[in-house]
Amino acid sequence: MEPLIKISQGATKWDIRQKVWDYIEDKNLANFPRPVHNRIPNFKGAIEACNRLAVLQEFKSSQTVKINPDKPQQQARLVTLEAHKTLLVPTPRLRSGLFNKIVPPQGANKEQLRICSSSQGVKEFSVPIGLDAKVKVDLVVVGSVAVSEKGFRIGKGEGYADLEYGMMASMGAVDESTVVVTVVHDSQVVDISEEIIESHDLTVDYILTPSRVIKTNCLSPKPQGIIWTKLDTAKLEKMPILKKLLTLEEQAGKDVMLGTEPPATEPPLRNDHPKRQNRRRPRQKARQDTQEDSNEEKSVEPVQNTRRNPPRVRKESRGSEGEDVERRRRKGRGGGNMKEKSSEETGGEGLTQSKSIPGVTTVYLGGIPTGVRVSALKIALREREAGPLRLTWQGAQHRAFLDYSDQQAAEKALEALQGLSLNGQSVQAALAKSQRRSKKPGPSNRRPKPAAATAATCDAEATSSKSEAPEKTEQ
Repeated sequence: MEPLIKISQGATKWDIRQKVWDYIEDKNLANFPRPVHNRIPNFKGAIEACNRLAVLQEFKSSQTVKINPDKPQQQARLVTLEAHKTLLVPTPRLRSGLFNKIVPPQGANKEQLRICSSSQGVKEFSVPIGLDAKVKVDLVVVGSVAVSEKGFRIGKGEGYADLEYGMMASMGAVDESTVVVTVVHDSQVVDISEEIIESHDLTVDYILTPSRVIKTNCLSPKPQGIIWTKLDTAKLEKMPILKKLLTLEEQAGKDVMLGTEPPATEPPLRNDHPKRQNRRRPRQKARQDTQEDSNEEKSVEPVQNTRRNPPRVRKESRGSEGEDVERRRRKGRGGGNMKEKSSEETGGEGLTQSKSIPGVTTVYLGGIPTGVRVSALKIALREREAGPLRLTWQGAQHRAFLDYSDQQAAEKALEALQGLSLNGQSVQAALAKSQRRSKKPGPSNRRPKPAAATAATCDAEATSSKSEAPEKTEQ
């Protein structure tokens, strides 16, 4: 099959990355997060490509599979869990260790396994694996920016996949029998010159795309360990796990001389925004991604920043309990309640952002099944990279409202929320019928008063709507 992207002779790794990223963006071949530059692209058709993993004989015979934590490989993680295999996932950016073992709940159903395969599930259902663990990895799945049919691979330029494999080789977790698979869009399969492939670069044995399975028959050797001269002290400071491995190898009498220059020899195209974002995370109490977070580095577009924060929730349908919570917030009794008041009533980050941005667009979610908790919706939003500026929960009315910074952000979220289901029941996602910006009550408040049994619920909704976001009372 002829490559969709033509690579000129003499192109560097960064030339190829830029060309692939530009092509995917220009042809609109990616899902969230966007843009795909400086990322492992979350391409359209990733689920179909990942499902091809199950047909590989090497996968069928494997027991332990290591898969990177990026979004486009989430379906591969689900396929692995459904096959009852041991799943290992690297820790985000190797900050706190090498990888984690995913441990699903006992008797987990498909929906629970899907959550375990997400970035949130990796965080909540994992056990860390140390360098001294006796682990044998049979198959490795990595993401790529570009790959050739000969098995030459190019990542996003930070070297995490190469480092992870080198560390696994050092601890004896992988050997020449370990199979390496990458999952990419058809357009990411390009011609890559062997001249630009270095000794630390990881090659692949199989390429899975939405349309085909490619066996590369690559003969180039994979990394046999960490090449310490490719690293410097700055890299070690960022990854304590590398410092620990260096100490172990030094004690074993190996040469661990570090390089004196940063390992990157080509000018990176990315900017310093990710570093600024990492400094803001503690203030925003943002969860670590994957990744998202994850080895995948996120850009700092305003909408994407807000997606990392847990949505602000108003539980408007909790009757007298909701009223009691509201009273305690206003009184500010105790440190915990003062904290709630600070974030929800007096201008918390999400609330302030929602009110200060003109043209906030609201998405309506309807048909939410009875018994679903708001936490389940928040997890689903995180998985689909559709976190709003603020979430208004009306579970008793089987609906919720999601605020986004503008029309474009809302439309992107709508695309991500297509096919959303909670507890096995499909949920309707659409733009709200109206975008009220005043305190004028919506149609739902003009309806005849409900029976006495639900009067407390309606009072709580009215109080919450007036004090926090009156425009969110529309249907």
